[in-house]
Amino acid sequence: MSNRILSTSSGTNQEAFAPLDWVLFSSISLIWGASFLLMDIGLDALRPGLITWMRVGLGAAVLLLFPSARKPIDPVDRARVLVLSVLWVALPFTLFPIAQQYINSAVAGMLNGAMPIFAAIFASAMLHRLPRGAQLIGLVIGFGGVILMSVSSGAEGSTEALGVGMILVATVCYGLSVNIATPLTQRYGSLPVMARMLALATIWTTPFGIFDLVDSTFAWDSVLAVAMAGAAGTGLAFFIMGALVGRVGSTRGSFITYLIPVVALALGIAFRSDTVSVWAVAGVGLAIIGALMASRREANAVRTAR
Repeated sequence: MSNRILSTSSGTNQEAFAPLDWVLFSSISLIWGASFLLMDIGLDALRPGLITWMRVGLGAAVLLLFPSARKPIDPVDRARVLVLSVLWVALPFTLFPIAQQYINSAVAGMLNGAMPIFAAIFASAMLHRLPRGAQLIGLVIGFGGVILMSVSSGAEGSTEALGVGMILVATVCYGLSVNIATPLTQRYGSLPVMARMLALATIWTTPFGIFDLVDSTFAWDSVLAVAMAGAAGTGLAFFIMGALVGRVGSTRGSFITYLIPVVALALGIAFRSDTVSVWAVAGVGLAIIGALMASRREANAVRTAR
């Protein structure tokens, strides 16, 4: 087995989703879908850098409470964890709250649905095989949904387009990260990998957090919203995500982001009076169909590891 950083492996379950896979899949969709609303509430009083720092730090603290989180990781794999702390957490978590100053939580959640496309591209390059069968059809359908969401969201002006661009950069990072994380969670379990990753990311986001602390104001609803986004939307969510990609692989695991927009859209409309276009809603419909296609048996039943 290669220890190159830019490598991945197939999931341990290449058949149709088992009940446990569906539990993990739906749980992470609900948790991360709600996180966009929580970040939006946090922005009412807190600056983006402080929100990122609080989320990551609280997420790390929650996972490090468990003794099994301190399971040793071989030195050859520590570079992977360090890279993940930047690509999966520090950079995208910084970009998301900044972007949500220009676009609403519903739009941010919907654009996050681009992740499976990027995850599949990186997996294809690392495993030297293209998605086939139901996964390929789902990717194509889901990509159509992302196009509708992106075009309808970015058409209103350059300011909103800037927010859209930041979200798409973050999703590229996510797509690469789930591939790097898959073999790590298979070897060590999700908890030790995710706890260390979030602890390192807390260090990287500290300067930005302290800088934005000065310009933030205190409000209970904002602080509590970010605390929930940290404990559940970061700590618990990454633990579940690590377990999911280890079981079903990076491409099928990343299809959770095709359901996240549905949750983000519903909560954004219900609690923040967010508005989205008819085309964006149509894009969500295509994204749901793409996610359902992901649960089918993989066309390639032979596990490949690198």
